[in-house]
Amino acid sequence: MISDGQIQELLQCGEFEKAFNGIVEAYSERLYWHARRFLCCHEDADDLLQDVFIKIWAALPTFRCDSRIYTWIYRIATNEILNQLRRNRLRTMISLESPSYSLEKKIDEDAYFNGNELQRELHKAIQRLPQKQRIVFSLRYFDEMKYEDIAEITDTSVGALKASYHHAYNKIRQEMQELF
Repeated sequence: MISDGQIQELLQCGEFEKAFNGIVEAYSERLYWHARRFLCCHEDADDLLQDVFIKIWAALPTFRCDSRIYTWIYRIATNEILNQLRRNRLRTMISLESPSYSLEKKIDEDAYFNGNELQRELHKAIQRLPQKQRIVFSLRYFDEMKYEDIAEITDTSVGALKASYHHAYNKIRQEMQELF
């Protein structure tokens, strides 16, 4: 697998197609699971991933290597996820369902979900978090990102992220203790 350093070298040499292929190879699975945790549906995550790669391809010639490839790609993916969640929220307002209920229902109905009941309830509890806490919790807990990387992706201070993660963790812990 190609490294971020190699991708940046390809970009600096104008080898955009090779750089893009390296990004797709290196990040497809991680970005899929990043999207899946928020959208709770295989098909939605897969569709969004295609949109993310289209955005990355379009933006590659303007990438100046000021930031790291890793955080730049995750910022694009996270913004696309947030845009999709906004569109979904508008649709659910018309149907009178709460957005978190709609996502929780997708978790229950997802034929591709292969976790146990505890994992299912954890994912539902995460969907009930406020959006900012959900993002921070997901990036920190599942992707094991450093707060500094999350700060670069979300354009938020490290201190605020630590507080958001702490609140999210406590809410989820309390919900899980009540269930089990």
